[in-house]
Amino acid sequence: MSIHQQLLDLGELFNFSDLSTLTQNIPVEWISSALQLSANARIRRRRLPSDQVLWLVLGMALFRDEPIHEVARRLNICAQGLASEDLPAKSGVSQARRRLGADPVEALFSKTGAHWGCERYEGDDWQGVQVFAVDGALLRTAGTPELREHVGSGNTSTERQTPFPMMRLVALMNVRSPVLLDARLSPYRRGELPLAESVLSRIPDHSVTLFDKGFWGADFLSSLTGNGEQKHWLTPAPKGIVAEQVACDGQNDCLLQMRVSPQARKKNPALPTHWQCRQISYERNGKA
Repeated sequence: MSIHQQLLDLGELFNFSDLSTLTQNIPVEWISSALQLSANARIRRRRLPSDQVLWLVLGMALFRDEPIHEVARRLNICAQGLASEDLPAKSGVSQARRRLGADPVEALFSKTGAHWGCERYEGDDWQGVQVFAVDGALLRTAGTPELREHVGSGNTSTERQTPFPMMRLVALMNVRSPVLLDARLSPYRRGELPLAESVLSRIPDHSVTLFDKGFWGADFLSSLTGNGEQKHWLTPAPKGIVAEQVACDGQNDCLLQMRVSPQARKKNPALPTHWQCRQISYERNGKA
């Protein structure tokens, strides 16, 4: 059974009694490898072992509505030298989470995403390729001056800003699972397209990736198809596109050639003067 099928079984998910449900799918070797990135590798006696802290963070992601201490109780996480029924103090759990840092969690996310997101199973492919999608979103953060200074916020048509600081998120997902292969966060002031460039390398060969119309550009899309084997993409055609029809196979299937802008070639001198893509149109409610 693949990981996505197990995660969709909510009955089993909410019957967690210990760590065994997680360890069935996440090898201990992945945990050990991720913990090597922790800035606080030494764990003093009676502190929570670092591996249990990492399991705790995973449990917090699954049980977002529960307090940290309740998640620790659910997973039966205990401190070194204590009996399993003696849970650590609430303050100790929070401090252990801060000591762990973000690097081990990020490394484990990257490892699991690359493994689970590329799993092959019946019904996973379409026309012989895997189907992925890249999309962006905005996340609200706590309304503190420090966060507003660090991540920024959206401007309105007046001098007022959005009520909360905002962060950008771009994620790469297996459409059939759905499991995230990769995700990147950035301050609001950074655009979606530059952020999405950092996830293109995680797209497997023999795949088609769906983008919305905001992810359009010769450099961006050419970098996907030019690195690897049989990497395809599909996106709605932007309005006002200027292109020359090179060839057509019927009325609704044409090969287009477009000029690469001077700005794009200045940014990436390796780009050609023109690039090509396939345009497929269809009728919906009598309109093409």
